[in-house]
Amino acid sequence: MSNIITTTQFSALAQALEIVLPALMPADTALHQFFRNNPDLGMQDRAFVAEGVYATLRRFELVKTLAPLTAPRRMALAMLLRVQGRSTRELQALCQGEETEWLATVKAQQVVDSLSIQSDLPQWVVDKLSAHATPEQVVALGRSMQSQAPLDLRVNTLCANREGVLEALKIAGISAKATPWSPMGIRVEGRPSINRLSIFAAGQVEVQDEGSQLLGFLVAPRRGEMVVDFCAGAGGKTLLLGALMNNQGRIYAFDVSSRRLDNLKPRLKRSGLSNLNPVLITSENDARVKRLAGKIDRVLVDAPCSGLGTLRRNPDLKLRMSAASVAELVIKQASILNAAATLVKPGGRLVYATCSLLAEENDEQADRFGAEHPQFKSLHVGEILKQQHIPLEMGERLHLSPQMQGTDGFFAAVWQREE
Repeated sequence: MSNIITTTQFSALAQALEIVLPALMPADTALHQFFRNNPDLGMQDRAFVAEGVYATLRRFELVKTLAPLTAPRRMALAMLLRVQGRSTRELQALCQGEETEWLATVKAQQVVDSLSIQSDLPQWVVDKLSAHATPEQVVALGRSMQSQAPLDLRVNTLCANREGVLEALKIAGISAKATPWSPMGIRVEGRPSINRLSIFAAGQVEVQDEGSQLLGFLVAPRRGEMVVDFCAGAGGKTLLLGALMNNQGRIYAFDVSSRRLDNLKPRLKRSGLSNLNPVLITSENDARVKRLAGKIDRVLVDAPCSGLGTLRRNPDLKLRMSAASVAELVIKQASILNAAATLVKPGGRLVYATCSLLAEENDEQADRFGAEHPQFKSLHVGEILKQQHIPLEMGERLHLSPQMQGTDGFFAAVWQREE
């Protein structure tokens, strides 16, 4: 990206913010539509706009105190000045009317140093986190969410190994290294187009955060078992489970969204797996779910959640989520977990996971389930990871975060159904 901001770039950034900030759709979807409707923007222009939009979203609590939401040009100027550190001199060339005088006041403006602004998390999120964490911990967590997430890959062990993939990346001029925890993981430097590489086309790698990979090792399916991924989505974890089973046994990928399951199909084809069955269900109480009651060895419930653990990738969730929406999700999570538990056969394993940071979606949800289902005995996550030769110190439940493990924020609890 050039150091000099052109009027075309600035105008495009302001227009993009006007579309993205109402948060009527995911930011990446809104940006994709914006670029499609503005085909004359060059590659540098698009990079400038995308970087500016995400910088605004990451530091939204700060930017919205400096400029009104109804003035996207001023939002853009405030972000460029106070977040990206551009000088007033270079920004003055972009100003119109009274914006020059206004910009001078923004440069001098003292912002109240609240926990919300320090962490750049909405006040309702700060309130929930503060019930279980010190102010310093809240700020550290929030700040760890402000940086861009790394690009992690998972090696498909059915047709490749990590050393071979690392060598292929090196030959392609891409800098990468093994992830510290997942034995299948690779962390790539920068943002290369992985989907253009032959190793991607051949199904040797999938893009998947290391934290997400670790969930598969908590399920720890064995060859020949019957496994259900209850909220499969586009199937990243399902594909991992299939690889861990060495393509033996059977996996059911349940989801209520045909679009998400359709997105799984090309990934499934690339993977080489033949033991995976995508199943569209109407709800957690679908007859196709009930037919498998008491028959399944391992069940993963990667529950629909606030997604706040993925703020490095999806900072717009701060605008799209609310305390009320989380309260609705908590009810849905409990219903899904209860239904999924009926599938587990005696001696079988149940894993409940979210990519949330909030106790009500995580520990409190697991505590409630444990109290209501005494036939499910809690298993120690740290011990399971040790059995899988994963050198990650962890307590009874999985708690991952960017500032502690360098992954997205994940939670998991594991139970075994008593014989």
